[in-house]
Amino acid sequence: MARRENPEINAGSMADIAFLLLIFFLVTTTMNVDSGVSKKLAEKPPKDYVPPIIKKKNIFEVNLNFKNELQVEGERMEIKDLKEAAKAFIDNGGGVGKIVEGVVSGPCDYCKGERLDESSDHPNKAVISVLSDRGTEYGVYLKVQNELLRAYSELRNRLAKERYGVTYTELEEAYKNARDNESLKRKVEDIKKAYPQIISDAEPTSAN
Repeated sequence: MARRENPEINAGSMADIAFLLLIFFLVTTTMNVDSGVSKKLAEKPPKDYVPPIIKKKNIFEVNLNFKNELQVEGERMEIKDLKEAAKAFIDNGGGVGKIVEGVVSGPCDYCKGERLDESSDHPNKAVISVLSDRGTEYGVYLKVQNELLRAYSELRNRLAKERYGVTYTELEEAYKNARDNESLKRKVEDIKKAYPQIISDAEPTSAN
């Protein structure tokens, strides 16, 4: 009686199927992306550049220690209160603006702050300095940055509403959708110049 041989299994098609499944999972799988804060880096100054002297009252000091505790101007503060404190500082309008081509821009006629002598002179002079610790949690740092950005956003929206009848957010969105519109461009630049976003990040410190 003839011996029956077991039929061979063709594994070639299985390899093809496995490869197709691998491609499928690579294409359809989503990956977590780390969140961050969008920042535009400043241009490199010329070699003979002398940085201007900034008055202490025009600097808003925001500190985060390794325990994730927030201090603003040397006083403890909750993150939820940071936005309003930053708005009050930026919008104080207690003096005059920058000197441009020998001409002083004058007092801030659109500011609605208390015009305190000990706070910022003008929105284009107001500098927010953020100092964190190497032990500060990244999530806490992002919350602080977000509150500061919200402060600028609300001030810009208010002024745009007063001048153009729409918020700055709406102006910016309209300009993005119509890049060649010079009228929208001028309006966007006008609001940005009125409330320039000046946030300085100092080198993180170490608790050790």
